[in-house]
Amino acid sequence: MAKTDVAPEIPYFPCQPIFFNQSRFRLDLEKGPVITVFKDAIFGVNEHFNTRFAEGNEIRDLIAERATFIDLILHYAWHQYRWDNDIALIAVGGYGRGELHPKSDIDLLILLDNKAAKKYNDQLQVLVTLLWDIGLEIGCSVRSMKECAKIAKDDITVATNLIEARRLAGNDKLRDQLQVLTGPDYMWPADKFYKAKREEQQDRHAKHNYTEYNLEPNIKNAPGGLRDIQTINWVAKRYYAVPTISKLGGMNFFTEQEYAILRHGEAFLWRVRYGVHMLSGRAEERLLFEHQRELAKLFGYEDDDSHLAVEKFMRDYYRAVLALRELNDVLLQHLGEVIYAHKNRHKITPINDRFQLHDDFIEVTRNSVFEETPSGLLEIFLIMGNNPQIKGVRPPTIRLIRESRALIDDRFRNDPVNKLMFIELFKMENGLVKQLRRMSRYGVLGRYLPAFGKITGQMQHDLFHRYTVDAHTLLVIQNLREFRHPEAEKQFPIAAHIMKKRQHLNLLYLAGLFHDIGKGRGGDHSVLGAQDAIQFGEQHGLRGKDTRLVAWLVEKHLLMSYVSQKKDISDPEVIHDFALEMGDQRHLDYLYTLTVADMCGTNPDIWNTWRASLMRQLYMDTRRALRRGLENTIDKQETIEETQQWALAKLSDKNINETDARAVWADLGDEYFIRESHLDIAWQTEAIIHHQSEQPIILIRETTSLEFEGATQIFVRAKDDQHIFTAVANCLASQQLNIQDARLYSSADGYTVDTFYVLDENDQPIGDNPERYQIILDSLHEELMLLDDYSDVVRRRTPRALKQFAIPTTTSISNDIASGCTVLEVISPDRTGLLATIGQVFMDHNIQLQNAKISTLGERIEDIFFITDTNGSPLGNAQQCDELQTAICSSLDQHVEKDLAAWQ
Repeated sequence: MAKTDVAPEIPYFPCQPIFFNQSRFRLDLEKGPVITVFKDAIFGVNEHFNTRFAEGNEIRDLIAERATFIDLILHYAWHQYRWDNDIALIAVGGYGRGELHPKSDIDLLILLDNKAAKKYNDQLQVLVTLLWDIGLEIGCSVRSMKECAKIAKDDITVATNLIEARRLAGNDKLRDQLQVLTGPDYMWPADKFYKAKREEQQDRHAKHNYTEYNLEPNIKNAPGGLRDIQTINWVAKRYYAVPTISKLGGMNFFTEQEYAILRHGEAFLWRVRYGVHMLSGRAEERLLFEHQRELAKLFGYEDDDSHLAVEKFMRDYYRAVLALRELNDVLLQHLGEVIYAHKNRHKITPINDRFQLHDDFIEVTRNSVFEETPSGLLEIFLIMGNNPQIKGVRPPTIRLIRESRALIDDRFRNDPVNKLMFIELFKMENGLVKQLRRMSRYGVLGRYLPAFGKITGQMQHDLFHRYTVDAHTLLVIQNLREFRHPEAEKQFPIAAHIMKKRQHLNLLYLAGLFHDIGKGRGGDHSVLGAQDAIQFGEQHGLRGKDTRLVAWLVEKHLLMSYVSQKKDISDPEVIHDFALEMGDQRHLDYLYTLTVADMCGTNPDIWNTWRASLMRQLYMDTRRALRRGLENTIDKQETIEETQQWALAKLSDKNINETDARAVWADLGDEYFIRESHLDIAWQTEAIIHHQSEQPIILIRETTSLEFEGATQIFVRAKDDQHIFTAVANCLASQQLNIQDARLYSSADGYTVDTFYVLDENDQPIGDNPERYQIILDSLHEELMLLDDYSDVVRRRTPRALKQFAIPTTTSISNDIASGCTVLEVISPDRTGLLATIGQVFMDHNIQLQNAKISTLGERIEDIFFITDTNGSPLGNAQQCDELQTAICSSLDQHVEKDLAAWQ
């Protein structure tokens, strides 16, 4: 069993790859050193494959030829040693199928005759070391025949890997014996194997939240990924005893179209996976942001006026995995019916002339149903929605739906029967979302509403929108439906109340369906969607006022979130203007509910207690304005006096007299009393009166106002200094606190009075945590002692995902007559220290910050700053405005670039 001394004794590898000179390789092995020769060969062939991949060569050839090349390498590595006839080298798993991606593990089984036992221990250790030394990423197990059979019997994963075992070297009879011992006659019969693989798939899908629409999808394991294709293969091979499912053509297992979808989808995912492995240099199975853009360019996608190249690429990706997931469902369900045929009841229950139940699954009564009655393509979903006991659609009927969906044309859409049925879907008590998702998967919804077809699989390449447009749309409708459930009353009390009292909720669901449908084509999607909604309503016989309501909701669906987060909703004029837009309570109710459903369906991180409080305040104040009458505007002086009287009542409880309180208030402007609640005014006034020092006052507590609950409130009063905002922002960033709102006032006695509303790193209030309160207070006091030097702004490396969205900072600037300020809007990727950086720019340009509205949307900020010059006047110099905007963009983008360079 010594190492072979004469290379010619090694047999030629039987399959000669045309891209590799085997004779030259054998001569090089004779000369040595062996490890170098192997490594050079592997490196050269890898470069060869990568070049061919970049040139667009057929991916199936590359995957198969790579496996063949590794077969050759293992052949020569194996024959560096002498072996008897009681051992075999076997490829298993994906490599056993003859498929190998650049960085995939090379799964090997060294199979021993039961009598060989530990005969080759030392030699095998040397062989495995050699394989690692030459750079092969192997996964290797050494087992006897008996050990393999025992492990396979207990472990479905091992049994599955052995289905595709392929001999590379050694005694082939050992592999044949293993195939028999681990076959369905001895273990894992077809029914148990099917059940185990279905459960395995369900567990795998659960780890990916049952969606193929993850922002950075797992190419291999997510729903619709390569593992779903392999699961079909494994179960079919186990039951039909065929080497590949291509042998099942003509056996009613799949149609030609389904086989084409399977092959095309597999090739597409293989190409994506190959590219990810090549770009990452490792066995990466996630399609990360940094690879999405590179692959889009490599595959020839280009930007246009409507969509980025990466969005087009990801749209094709999502459509491919969506088709594969649905095919996986159909074929596995079909296999289950075949495998369990002897156990099924085959109970047939008639529904009508067109449909019947077959063991609780709906099916057509004859294959000509849709051809005879095209409206059945909608009727089947209406039947399922009204009969929740129906488990699903039988595979032959799903296939028939797919084959018949071309019948959904203009004539079909204009048929009054079909229009009525589509509207009836939205009036169902239960099952609407489930049926819409089925209709989407089967291609019916996109055919009936071509505009919906255009948004299917459409991803917006940012970190704010977490789902494709079609998935988001259906999630919004799902959220609206869930507001009706009792469990929603705690988290969404206003929405739940509205859904209980309002009628004609089908109009709200239709608004949800159309609110983003315009994103499938260029232009303002709100306007385009409203036009689609009007056309739909007129064609489907909705009353004029109902059509106008749906269209209005679609056109205005971004308005309420915009006003709540970017306007000063403490200002009575803002509320009055918004109430004018609403017009009546019905429009306000519907818009509020749609807005909440939309925000929750856009990004799970968007909806938090703070945003909920902003939306609630805007809703309640607008409702009061509507009840009061739009012709009756609020008198600001009356508001100020009422707020002060309530605050004085609270202060009286603290034994603070009116004279002392008004002495403090005399130095504060009217805006303070318009924007702040009487509870906060009393709290802050008490602290100022009891403070007998020129040192800063810093207070912290959870918000007590019903309007602004859901955040932690930090009050700062200090000698007025242009560095204060930067100092506080810097300190709060260092404490992992995110500013949600900042209210800044300058008093006539030379102090600044500021209130900051903050959330922690999990977008939650700090809560009752005295220890953390003290840390924050101490940090703020220390920071405010250093107001003379603010060159060192907090830095923290930008998250990996954010680096791939190299969205440049944008700004806009205008003067607001009402507030007497210049309004600066900044849109930029979020990062720690951003506000402090902006504050530094304000200091450098002698800008006074009067107020700020902070809005973080996912990984993007959209902040508005109300600023003046040092004299308290709006910026009137165009050059100064341009220089300020340039400085902010430069400062923020420069920090991201530095982070990216460091990260790379």
